[in-house]
Amino acid sequence: MVKHDKPVPFLGNNARVYTMQMSVTQLSDEVYWRYPTERVVGFYRGLLPELVVRDPELVKRVLVTDFASFYPRGLNRHREVELLLRNLFFVDGDLWRLLRQRMTPAFTSGKLKAMFPLIEERAERLRSRALSASAKGRPVDARDLMARYTTDFIGACGFGLDSDSLQDENSAFRKLGAKIFDIPIKDVILSVLKEMFPSTFKNIRVMARVEKDLMALVNEVLRQRNHEPSGRNDFIDLMLECKKKGIITGDSIEKVNSNGSPEKASVEMTNELIAAQVFIFFAAGFETSSSATSTTLHELAYHPEVQKKVQNEIDTVLAKYNNKLCYEAIKEMTYLEWAFKEGMRIFPSLGFLIRQCAKPYTFEDLGLTIDEGVKIIIPLQALHNDPQYFDNPSEFRPERFDPQNFDSRNRFVYLPFGEGPRACIGERMGMMQSLAGLAAILSRFSVQPAPGAPRKPTIDTRSNIVQVIRGGLPLIFTERRPD
Repeated sequence: MVKHDKPVPFLGNNARVYTMQMSVTQLSDEVYWRYPTERVVGFYRGLLPELVVRDPELVKRVLVTDFASFYPRGLNRHREVELLLRNLFFVDGDLWRLLRQRMTPAFTSGKLKAMFPLIEERAERLRSRALSASAKGRPVDARDLMARYTTDFIGACGFGLDSDSLQDENSAFRKLGAKIFDIPIKDVILSVLKEMFPSTFKNIRVMARVEKDLMALVNEVLRQRNHEPSGRNDFIDLMLECKKKGIITGDSIEKVNSNGSPEKASVEMTNELIAAQVFIFFAAGFETSSSATSTTLHELAYHPEVQKKVQNEIDTVLAKYNNKLCYEAIKEMTYLEWAFKEGMRIFPSLGFLIRQCAKPYTFEDLGLTIDEGVKIIIPLQALHNDPQYFDNPSEFRPERFDPQNFDSRNRFVYLPFGEGPRACIGERMGMMQSLAGLAAILSRFSVQPAPGAPRKPTIDTRSNIVQVIRGGLPLIFTERRPD
């Protein structure tokens, strides 16, 4: 018997998300804490039953051990997926597997190292923007500052564009980033209707508001390159290389031959498919990285003793490299990395993971069988802040991530980038870009809480997959003087 709250007709247990009183993360967090002794909890999203998994051993089964039964995310209810959502994050089945297979080589260490000069340039601009803001003596919104840095990084490494949103208040690229995540109430309502009545609203396109702008941008970049790789080693180049290799083929994850072997699957890399991958490169990198870096700065502002340790390490490492923020220097900043990981523990950008059962599945030790189509929710925000796994979880303590201290049993508790075959493909790139941004700031500035600013970030209750912060994270930036 799976315990669950009593559902309301048509709305299930999801009424407060549908009415925008709570985000999906906030509700899954609430469910987690309401049933502290259960390994799984039932939940009705409208009329559809879901399973909230509270137990790390079961999390491991869903994400890794029995991945073949849980490979879909189930974010699309129809076979026909709207154009921008035909990307690595949103699609399932064979299209996901073929895209992942073709795109994985983009994120090797060699590719990241080749990209670092672009990051270094943006990090320098980030310093000068912070310098001009701090000179005025007023609080700086760390959330906005890091969003602009992330936008410029994505512009350079994704599109080969020199978008200077750190200096240009009205940068078109910055506006596009904001537009993706500033979801109008009308679109929230349409998304709810599409989820509750999929057949009636199947032709509603939830990304229509950015589709035209993004397609125009991608087509212009492709035209400038004559649809050939340019040697920039950026994301568009990689996509063009994927296209040049011809049709992507591989074993099907969905269909098998009569002898039990997988059928062959194939897909062609069209301009539309390239645009969809560029969209997710932008969307996934933008909000997650800017929220993770700014919340880390926010925590460091409230923990000056930790901030000082981070700065001492940055100073020591940079001194070895002529104060140059290079790839090798960032790799040596281990305490900074622990601090960043601790920031993502306290406030993971993705507050939950989602998977969908691809075929009937039995949790033997629970005596529980679930049907194909049932979704699994893994409530990261709750797991990351459970004292069962992290003692005194509200304390910001980077030493937790010292390999000598980190409890390997928490591998399926701490999951800011997911885990298994559908873990974030851009994890290393995101880490490198974020650490470079933090090192650029903390090598020159100290941060303190702004007077009257809230201690905890305010979450936009319209947030779906990614937790969006409302009202910013104002901090006082003070330029460091040489000792």
